[in-house]
Amino acid sequence: MLSLRTALIQFTRRDEEGQGLAEYALILALIAIIAIVALLFLGGEISKILNTVGNAL
Repeated sequence: MLSLRTALIQFTRRDEEGQGLAEYALILALIAIIAIVALLFLGGEISKILNTVGNAL
């Protein structure tokens, strides 16, 4: 009975660690999507600014 309880406790701990990892992966994916969308909308403006800076140098 004691080993079953120990196994159950270890299983629940592993489950929580996996859940935390999944949450971090979702946050990372959301940040990546936001960065891609920002680059799509602001890419032309950023390119113009970098060209201006490059020409000034």
